[in-house]
Amino acid sequence: MSVRSPGGNLTVRWFSIPPWTRELVMPTALQPIELPDWAWERAEVRQALRARDMAAVFRHTQQYTGASQSRIATAVGMTQARVNEIINGRREVSRLDVYERIADGLHMPDDARHLLGLAASREKRSGGAAFDLTAFPEVVRVYAAQNSAAEEIQQQAREAEELDVLAVRGLGLIGLNDSLLRACLPRDQGGKGLRVRIALLDPDSEALARRAAEIGEAAESLASGVRLAEARLRELADSCDIGVWRYSMLPTWRLIRTDSTMFVGAFDAGWEGHESATYKVMETPHGPLYRGFRRMFEAVIDGAKRSV
Repeated sequence: MSVRSPGGNLTVRWFSIPPWTRELVMPTALQPIELPDWAWERAEVRQALRARDMAAVFRHTQQYTGASQSRIATAVGMTQARVNEIINGRREVSRLDVYERIADGLHMPDDARHLLGLAASREKRSGGAAFDLTAFPEVVRVYAAQNSAAEEIQQQAREAEELDVLAVRGLGLIGLNDSLLRACLPRDQGGKGLRVRIALLDPDSEALARRAAEIGEAAESLASGVRLAEARLRELADSCDIGVWRYSMLPTWRLIRTDSTMFVGAFDAGWEGHESATYKVMETPHGPLYRGFRRMFEAVIDGAKRSV
């Protein structure tokens, strides 16, 4: 098709591109990047997401899609030079909005976004309605790991009247002087109003041996950690109302409840509980999550043997 300019001296020609050929002429850098679903389930990819290691995420993207640095840069709204710096360890990503851009640009599925500490996407990759946190007001925040939530957990614990903990050995949570919760507990008789209940994995159970094998630790070492935690928790009996129970099922959920707020993580064969993404769950009138996790904790206590 051609059009002559008003002066009559210039003829402009252009050609429409049939829809079926557009993909053939589209610059490679503009093509969307989508990892296959199975790639997001790879252990090394999930570990990179939990650690917020964007250099590893970009390398895995190249590995599983063949995308160049330029194509990744276009997808995530960066320059190619910036992507190169990240991949080669000369720059790190720390801003939440940049994580969001990367997740959107790589079309991360919602479970991958959660490992990265982000909320679900507004639209699923299939184009259907996404999981929306606003539709489930119990889940008010998602942390990439326990250390990201540490300050808030400690603040909640200092103000709580009830503290429940479901763990494996509990040393990192409450068993040692520098653990997450111990410094938050009262150290005098004025703290008697605080009720503390701790459920730890029975050091003599088959479940403990299975868990030790999952994390590559000797069963004797793991059992010794539980017994040490129990001994240290006995020291708190004069400053608060504390009870410790031994349960004997394979650990799945890791819970910290402070009154009407709960922080939930998970145990899996690939990671320790503190490495899991941590969900902050609030009690609501009709929400099933808080109620379900609290009911589960009560059932664990009912079926456990008290040791302290």
